[in-house]
Amino acid sequence: MIFSKEHPLEITYRSKEPVLTPESQEERQGIVANVVFPTGIDRRDDLGRPDRFDVYYGMADKRIGVARLDLPEHIPAEAVADAPEAKV
Repeated sequence: MIFSKEHPLEITYRSKEPVLTPESQEERQGIVANVVFPTGIDRRDDLGRPDRFDVYYGMADKRIGVARLDLPEHIPAEAVADAPEAKV
C-alpha cells in the first residue's frame, strides 16, 4: 500500500497482488508454514538511492530475512486505489 504523505491514514494505492510472498524453503517451513510478514523498512538514502528500501521480514515465524524493494518511477495506470474515504 502507499499512503498519502499529507494524510497518512488515507490509502492512495493498493497493489492487486502481494509484494511479498513465501517462496523459499525457509519461508515455507517453520513454526507457521507458508507465511512471510514485514516487520521493518529502511530507506537507503545512505546509498544515494531514495527509491530503494530494505524490508526486514519474518519467515514462517522461525527466521528473519531481508528483501530489497525498488519503487518504480511511476505507479502503473491499472493501480488500485481505495475509495477516498478509506482509512487504515
